[in-house]
Amino acid sequence: MKSRPGRTNGMRHVALFVEQFEQAEKFYVELLGMEVEWRPDPDNVYLTSGNDNLALHRAETTPGLSNLDHIGFFVNDLDQIDVWYEFLEENQVTLLTRPRLHRDGAKSFYCKDPAGIKVQIIFHPPIAAQE
Repeated sequence: MKSRPGRTNGMRHVALFVEQFEQAEKFYVELLGMEVEWRPDPDNVYLTSGNDNLALHRAETTPGLSNLDHIGFFVNDLDQIDVWYEFLEENQVTLLTRPRLHRDGAKSFYCKDPAGIKVQIIFHPPIAAQE
């Protein structure tokens, strides 16, 4: 069995489903001081404090739906995404997606932890560039 490929740079990404989208964005930007990093469409916005990333996704009211979409662990080397994928696959972790390159230059994949929480392993260029 391969050894763990180093350490991640920590859990620095959380994605939330929010019903009051505009109010949530205002709270995090105007009151907590985050900045808009990327707005791919009117129903999604990615915010940052500089070394983290919070995604807000517009959601309708759905009984039993958790506000948590997923949590993300950052890796500062693009090539390490594939190494992490292979390591988790070898350890029989439930993998939800294969590694893929995103439009903004990020690369990631999703898996599930033992409690069923969706976890993203992600290379995020703006934060990786700071480190």
